[in-house]
Amino acid sequence: MLSSKASSNCHGQDSLYFLGWQVYEKNPFHEVENPTGIIQMGLAENQLSFDLVESWLRKNPDVMGLKNKDGESVFRDLALFQDYHGMPAFKNELVEYMAKIRGNKVKFDPNNLVLAAGATSANETLIFCLADPGDAILLPTPSYAGFDRDLKWRTGVEIVPIHCSSSNGFRISMFALEEAYERAQKLNLKVKGVLITNPSNPLGTTMTKDELQSLITFAIDKDIHLISDEVFSGTVFDSPCFISIMEAAMDSNLKRNTDVLSRIHIVYSLSKDLGLPGFRVGMIYSNNQTVVSAATKMSSFGLVSSQTQYLLSYMLANKKFTSNYMKRNQKRLKKRKEMLVSGLKKSGINCLKSNAGLFCWVDMRHLLCSNTFEAETDLWKKILCEVGLNISPGSSFHCSQPGWFRVCFANMNQSTLQVALRRIKDFVERSSFNYQQNMGSLSRKLISNWVRKLSSADREEQER
Repeated sequence: MLSSKASSNCHGQDSLYFLGWQVYEKNPFHEVENPTGIIQMGLAENQLSFDLVESWLRKNPDVMGLKNKDGESVFRDLALFQDYHGMPAFKNELVEYMAKIRGNKVKFDPNNLVLAAGATSANETLIFCLADPGDAILLPTPSYAGFDRDLKWRTGVEIVPIHCSSSNGFRISMFALEEAYERAQKLNLKVKGVLITNPSNPLGTTMTKDELQSLITFAIDKDIHLISDEVFSGTVFDSPCFISIMEAAMDSNLKRNTDVLSRIHIVYSLSKDLGLPGFRVGMIYSNNQTVVSAATKMSSFGLVSSQTQYLLSYMLANKKFTSNYMKRNQKRLKKRKEMLVSGLKKSGINCLKSNAGLFCWVDMRHLLCSNTFEAETDLWKKILCEVGLNISPGSSFHCSQPGWFRVCFANMNQSTLQVALRRIKDFVERSSFNYQQNMGSLSRKLISNWVRKLSSADREEQER
């Protein structure tokens, strides 16, 4: 017999989000070796500026060789380093980098930072610190598909959706917040916090200062916590600029509440902004010392390797590199996003207006045969298996309206994106042609039936 955890299917692996990856992996696209394969557009990975990181590494071979500034090996020190508090040099550079991304409008104390093996580990650790099994976390939808795994699989916490609608661009309204809170209470769930992604995954939008302050006020009124997942904060490439939850909390009116900062927690990583998901560098930032202490103890289950911390401490200490990277990365993301948006528009497909992220939230409602999630799944299957594009359906992000899809653009080169856009254009044109043919056939059939009925009526009239 296995444990209930091992034998249950609540991991979320049966989501179409993950199933699309499985289909892709059996037939991956390659420009030369497999040009008819499936193009991966379901992976929010930033490869557009990887050459900048590689260039820095080539110019700093001693760091790669685990040598210090004097050319002496530090291998022994790194191999024996086991302090789960993290390397002070790395944590110091990390908080400076976080502040830089936020325009230095807020400062971060390295003593309030807890390292984790990626944002997945950081989110789960934070939930373990804030909630007990059976408690609830409010989560705006559409929401990241992996949260079913990250937030509830091992913690036993329930996720209560805050339903957002396309009618206001999927913004979080106070009505939706209150409705979700009341729904949780009716289910006898104790709400322990609200978790947001800012910038949003999958929307690619940022929250305004007023929206953030409304959330903080809501958390204070309900005596709950507020978690801001800001892993895409360095991908903001257009106005409005990014505002961190910490910046919003600095408002004088909110600061009058002495424990407001103890309720606010940030999750961050270097997976998206620096394009280093394989390094597994995530972190929790909190002014709540009880949370910091507990999370630090839990971090021993998912540490960041000492050689990774050593390498990145040198990289982030190079301010010229980080400034250049941030500037060029944002320009490249904006250009690539505009390429996707304009290409889809030529096919009659629109996107939600966005200013951040590695993806677009794409409106394909007009391509559904009916306004149902079954029709959305059918369309997703066609695009995956017939068109050869792995895009992620809105249902896997718990979107309340069928027909929306997340389409990633930063995990491929420009020529591959052009192939994808040609494929979707051909598909839309074929769908339109088939629709017109079917409508023409239906019209002819209706006219024919109408003529037969008229003829029959004429004969009956004559017989009378």
